Amino acid sequence: MFLALAVIGSPLAVAQETGQTPILIHAARVFDGNDIKSNVSVLVVGGVVAQIDSREAFKSAHAKVIDLGDTTLLPGFIELHAHLAFQQVAADTVLKHGITTVRDVGGPLHRPYGGDGSLRVLTSGPIITAPGGYPIAQLGAENIAIAVATEQQAREAVGKLINGGAVVIKIALEPGGEAGAPWALEHHHVGAKHGNPHRKASDAKKTWPLLPINIVRAIVDEAHKQGRKVTAHIGEASGARIAVDAGVDEWAHIPCSVIPKALLKKAVAQNVKTVTTLDALSKCPGIIDNARALAALGGEFLYGAEIAHPDIPWGIDGQELIAMMHVTGMQAIEVLRSATSKSGRYLNSPLLGTLQPGAPADMIAVKGDPAQSLKTLEYPDLVLSGGKIVLNNFERSVNMP
Repeated sequence: MFLALAVIGSPLAVAQETGQTPILIHAARVFDGNDIKSNVSVLVVGGVVAQIDSREAFKSAHAKVIDLGDTTLLPGFIELHAHLAFQQVAADTVLKHGITTVRDVGGPLHRPYGGDGSLRVLTSGPIITAPGGYPIAQLGAENIAIAVATEQQAREAVGKLINGGAVVIKIALEPGGEAGAPWALEHHHVGAKHGNPHRKASDAKKTWPLLPINIVRAIVDEAHKQGRKVTAHIGEASGARIAVDAGVDEWAHIPCSVIPKALLKKAVAQNVKTVTTLDALSKCPGIIDNARALAALGGEFLYGAEIAHPDIPWGIDGQELIAMMHVTGMQAIEVLRSATSKSGRYLNSPLLGTLQPGAPADMIAVKGDPAQSLKTLEYPDLVLSGGKIVLNNFERSVNMP
């Protein structure tokens, strides 16, 4: 496991050592990452969830009490496709809008940090690509891409990224040219300093080189040997075919162009996970067909909205959640799981994205029932990171003696 989240020892002892005051939160509903429970309370001690039980079970608890009334308490959301560092998006803004963990895919390399009152940030580091391939052709290579031309270079790049703290390896299998693809538009990386100022509009129609299958297989093999998954930026059939044949674990987007059903079926059979980004790719003509076909085949979807894309909120994207329901047929509870507990397990941190004893106290609260109105999740009224209150718009807070 690359992200240590479990707390060893008694939560009360931890609270005494850290000086943190226990927090008791009452809510009409609690989504624990798996199911919604009614009229239960959550005790946070030492930055972790210590207990979930009925309100009556905590009558003798000595803690700061936050009574939320008719609200829903949930784990903080996990965003699996973001570009915060590259776009200089304010981490505090993202955190206050409900995302407590971000996986930054394609940017400066660093070890995981945060989760103690600040946004937890994981990274892939720069994207591995072919010489002159995406995103180098548009944005240059500094802090965003590593070009490899041989299997040995590929393995060395993977090792360097993992040694630097990468939690996943990202590759680009993108020849360009898909209609409606945001990466083919000049505004995709607004504010980026790495673009080519002399790039012509006609350049978007040129084909970018792709990593050959033998190099992608080397990347996947080396990553798996070192306990990491490989995610691929793909948008059309040729990149998808290489990804499937090389054993890539994850597609960073639902592809923009229509993918042959036989290829989608093969991907699902290989247990490939797909990060949705439906909202960011809404202008792609093939995304709906691909999403519905993957859903019909039993494909698994993970929440990711591509924070830092010009049209995407800097926090939870309610439209992404709604699109996941309408396009894939997922129920609201399944969509919530995909952004919390399911993503935590996928990151090899099974307590992350849950409200279970021992889980990090990353949580948000919204008024009413978000399962009936997913859009409300974009503006939570309470946010905690590692048990520390980041945002609290509720007035009914008292201290118990």
